[in-house]
Amino acid sequence: MIQSNPTDLAATLAQRFNGTIMVEAWGETSLFYNPGNQLPRGVYFATVKSKDGDNDRASNLNRDSVFRLNIGTTKPLFLERFGPPPPRPAKGMHIEGSWDFTALDRLTPHPVYGWMSWVSILNPSEASMIDLEPLLDAAYQKAVTAFDKRIAKL
Repeated sequence: MIQSNPTDLAATLAQRFNGTIMVEAWGETSLFYNPGNQLPRGVYFATVKSKDGDNDRASNLNRDSVFRLNIGTTKPLFLERFGPPPPRPAKGMHIEGSWDFTALDRLTPHPVYGWMSWVSILNPSEASMIDLEPLLDAAYQKAVTAFDKRIAKL
């Protein structure tokens, strides 16, 4: 499953998870669960980001060939890997902790959205992608559940 560039990784994930659409915005490719485009966007569960943004510079994504996979996993899986989520950072800042958000192929809480149980990894290796499968599967299932709840309210 390993992909050496952000475009191929996003496409591979979209293909793997049924009902997923890719949306380019904010310098990233967002993966939304939205079968049949029933909602304006759907519910996103992962993103692949390849450049820094105004409020997200902690990973130094402006380096050549560096990209970040972000996964909106479940709180239990986040707790299992990192303990309690950190507090929400101030606008333009990143979460506090001992994580090196610039290190390649190392799973960390998401530098901005770790407080929401999101995780991230720069340029994941094939071994890391295998390790991330439960986190990706949980994020996808969480999106499916949230989508179904939204559709039921329509």
